[in-house]
Amino acid sequence: MNLDLDGHVVIVTGGTSGIGLATAHELVAEGARVVAVARSEPQPGVLPDTVDFVAADLSDPAAGDHVMTRTLAWYGRIDALVNNAARFETRPSLLGFADEEWRSTFETNLFAPARLARAVVPALRETRGSLVHIGSEAGRMPDPTMAAYAASKAALLSLSKSLAIEFGPDGIRSNVVSPGPTRTALFDAPGGFAEQLADRFDTDPDTAVETFVRDERRLPTGRVGRPE
Repeated sequence: MNLDLDGHVVIVTGGTSGIGLATAHELVAEGARVVAVARSEPQPGVLPDTVDFVAADLSDPAAGDHVMTRTLAWYGRIDALVNNAARFETRPSLLGFADEEWRSTFETNLFAPARLARAVVPALRETRGSLVHIGSEAGRMPDPTMAAYAASKAALLSLSKSLAIEFGPDGIRSNVVSPGPTRTALFDAPGGFAEQLADRFDTDPDTAVETFVRDERRLPTGRVGRPE
């Protein structure tokens, strides 16, 4: 498809894995100039050759301005920001989430998107650009075992609406994309969500994921999504 993105400059946080990486590849295919942001540089060949990379820890309050400054130095403009980076933890019970886990989840999933939006809005005014926040169906269908994540994604919905109300008159759009469960590294990494589900259901990871999708989340499709 043609999204008229030729030459548009798009920042993608969490852009080296999962949904962020798939987004970066799709944007490049559409002709956009992509700046991927992550804590550490990916292995060679992970990102398309044309993608620029910025190393940043988004829990650092200075990260938003750093990413914005680097992008403007390279391209002189910013057309869009994709707030994709997120922290995801599960516990057998809501009572199992310690204060630090609540703080770190909101730091990455809410405070970082707010700071990044604050940093890039002046540039987006010039291009009548777009903010896209990657939310989650958990923001509307919370689950006690992922309470901190779900609450942060519900808050992200509210943040996006506030941004749309204030900056819509300037031509800046703010929207949320809310995927269902998506099989990324968060699922399959050692100690990841699949293993956590396996412990909860006392079975193997693949069966546990199927049980989660079918019986707990009751997804109409009956399957987990893929980043692509």
